[in-house]
Amino acid sequence: MARMHAHTRGKSHSSRPASPSSPTWLKMTSAEVSSLVISLSKEGLSTSEIGLNLRDYHAIPLVKPITGKTITQMLSEGDVKKELPEDLEHLVQKAIGLQKHLKNHNTDHRNIRSLELIEAKIHRLSKYYKRTGRLARNWKYSAVIAQLE
Repeated sequence: MARMHAHTRGKSHSSRPASPSSPTWLKMTSAEVSSLVISLSKEGLSTSEIGLNLRDYHAIPLVKPITGKTITQMLSEGDVKKELPEDLEHLVQKAIGLQKHLKNHNTDHRNIRSLELIEAKIHRLSKYYKRTGRLARNWKYSAVIAQLE
């Protein structure tokens, strides 16, 4: 969703491992990996931070080939699941930061437009998460853009 409202091209992300199978050098079992994921989550790490930590410090390139489940599936089974998905939570935090900025600088028209675009992304993503069941049907993002104009 990053390039949805921009005119740029290209992708800026790391490449996934070439082989989707479990690596031969890994000595950890799937139970050990899942307990490690849950313990990292209890330390306060988000799902993407858990994946980075496993990749960088524990030499686990992908969790799904080893355990057969994704990190979010393991966290929901371990009852450590957050109320908002991570990408939606980051968009909401970004919108809140822009709203604080626009409270002091209400003539900043470029950031008023940026807030509108971020809120459009929030509404689109929340509609998807409600449809797939990852978000409650009655969850609603309250927009403050009407107060600014």
